[in-house]
Amino acid sequence: MPVQLTMPRLSDTMEAGTIVRWIVKEGDSVSAGQVVADIETDKATMEMPVYDDGIISKIMVEAGKQVPVGTPIALIEVEGDVPSGKTAEKSQDQHAAPAAPAAPTVGHVAPPTITTSAVGESRPVAAVSASASVPSQDAGRLRISPLARRIADEMGIAIESLRGSGPNGRIVKQDVLAAAQHGATTIPANVPAHVPAHGLATRSSPMMMPIVTQGEGSSEIVLSGMRQAIARRLVESKSTIPHYQVTMRFNMDPLLELRAMLNVQLEPQHIKLSVNDFIVRACALAMAANPFFNASWGGDRIILHSDANIGVAISLPAERGGGLVVAVLKQVQNKGLREISAQTRALAEKARTRGLGPEDMAGATFTISNLGMYGVDHFTAIINPPNSAILACGAAVEQPVVRNHQLVVGHEMQATMSLDHRVIDGAMAAEYLQSLKHSIENPATLLV
Repeated sequence: MPVQLTMPRLSDTMEAGTIVRWIVKEGDSVSAGQVVADIETDKATMEMPVYDDGIISKIMVEAGKQVPVGTPIALIEVEGDVPSGKTAEKSQDQHAAPAAPAAPTVGHVAPPTITTSAVGESRPVAAVSASASVPSQDAGRLRISPLARRIADEMGIAIESLRGSGPNGRIVKQDVLAAAQHGATTIPANVPAHVPAHGLATRSSPMMMPIVTQGEGSSEIVLSGMRQAIARRLVESKSTIPHYQVTMRFNMDPLLELRAMLNVQLEPQHIKLSVNDFIVRACALAMAANPFFNASWGGDRIILHSDANIGVAISLPAERGGGLVVAVLKQVQNKGLREISAQTRALAEKARTRGLGPEDMAGATFTISNLGMYGVDHFTAIINPPNSAILACGAAVEQPVVRNHQLVVGHEMQATMSLDHRVIDGAMAAEYLQSLKHSIENPATLLV
């Protein structure tokens, strides 16, 4: 019996995944532990290994398609179960496959060629004419990938007018994009002629107001699965959690001085502490003193957590799809600055290169988002469920300040907490920020 590969759950919030690419093809031999595909989750793009030795007998879900967790995506004939005539049967099946019907052209005019810079190759696009008639039943026999069909539908392109460049004439995403560039679009009869087809709301969302792109250079970007998941989570958080914000200023001069001194002493060990490392440690200590900041809303109860698991927001580079992931530092209340620094750097490097695993992103009870390194003075953040609070840290800005009744130049940072009012009241927020302020402005307490 073949072994069935299913879409794995690679994060605690993952409901569906997109196969970014298959590294193997049908007929390839694989061994246990071998990576066979890249899967885009709601948080990152991650590698999917297999756990059996065998041969990929069938790929059931093509690259670019999003399917729910648990959906069968491939079959593996484990070693010893592969029929002896497997290769021959596969060859016969391919030979017997019906050829895709050719898209109609007008007269003997050769189809124009569009060169797409995204892939660096030429793809033919069938000529389109109002006089060309295509039997309606032909559309049912067209070979087209689900992703290409969805993009064509959203952009108002008649799939009957396309010529596929994929296997056996299959229409793929690039064929649709090339046709759009050539102008092979159709506009539904109930839409005013001045509204471009690519500016319409998707047909799956009829209640959306039409969106018209502005100018000939306008373009659209199809959202990745991760960006769609981020959008859903943010809307869910803002619509279900009663947010409110509290801001406090911190004198950063003592912390910056201590950090500079420690980094000089730690340089031979190639250790460099960041301001964020101190903030993470200070937040953990403040959570221990204010337990409702290490809590989650449970509907009819409040759940207090024993460990301070702090999530650190990490932005991903564009080549990994962009977006934001939250890496989790576990049991921070038991960690020193050096360990916090090493783990944070390791998780950030992993997120931006290989991708975080489920264990790297699970279990956060509090989150920190720091944009200070980008020069941002002040901002607010959206709570990361099931947390009850998130701290948004700005830059330590050099500015005129009053110290000991004297006007001097010093560094100050604004930090804003977004809070779940069901769990944390305003007075509780003020008490937490006072605890945090004491640790940050007396940073020697973070060393013990």
